[in-house]
Amino acid sequence: MKRTHLPLNALRVFDAAARHLSFTRAADELAVTPAAVGQQIRALEEVLGVVLFRRTTKGLELTDEGTAGLEPLRSGFLQFEGAVQAMQAGQSSHVYTIAAPRDFLAVWLAPRLAVFRAENPEVRFVLVDGENVDFTEANLDLAVRWTDGPGDLEGVALGTTERITVGNGAWISWPGDPEPQGEAGEEPPVHVGDAGLALASAAAGLGKARVPALLAREWQAAGRIAELGAVEECRKGYWLVAPLPQWRQKKVKALVAALVG
Repeated sequence: MKRTHLPLNALRVFDAAARHLSFTRAADELAVTPAAVGQQIRALEEVLGVVLFRRTTKGLELTDEGTAGLEPLRSGFLQFEGAVQAMQAGQSSHVYTIAAPRDFLAVWLAPRLAVFRAENPEVRFVLVDGENVDFTEANLDLAVRWTDGPGDLEGVALGTTERITVGNGAWISWPGDPEPQGEAGEEPPVHVGDAGLALASAAAGLGKARVPALLAREWQAAGRIAELGAVEECRKGYWLVAPLPQWRQKKVKALVAALVG
């Protein structure tokens, strides 16, 4: 019999019926009707070509064929449970692999991870630079992305979707704001690679930049910039995201709660 054709549900019903020697009590355990148990047993007998139970004056009894298969079946179920526990081991792991933009990691994420680790000293972090790292290839638990929503992933917004102008003078462009309105339509004289570099350039007097409010306020709180300019709504923001299986893990839920709480 091919593995893909194993009647696993019927085998589970057979195991319950064999333990109780009663279709009624097996049905109670499995939260189905006794008739459904009987149907599963008859279907299994048809697939196997043997009779598994006989009714006697004393009640339900296993046949020799049923008895012969019971111990290997229960051993197999124990191995199934072990396999499931092995696959779920990541939920109890203390290692988090997280991808985030370097500028965001430096001023917002890393300090909060430090607080989480101080409260959970067994935790270890593997931090990956980048917004578009593939979850499967990098074996990620979570990622932080500058985007307009979680897309086909699960996620939660970190802070508001606002941006703030910092600095003075000509515009500084970066990938999150590649075409700021320059003076008289002129091309911005300074181009940088991320919001952190835009902030640093503005703080150094190279011009002004529109950057995520979340980062700008962290810079101001750290004393790295003195004043914040105009605040405006922005379509994009920082999102903490993960595929649904990772998002449901207990360890991921704990970290997400700590970061957004």
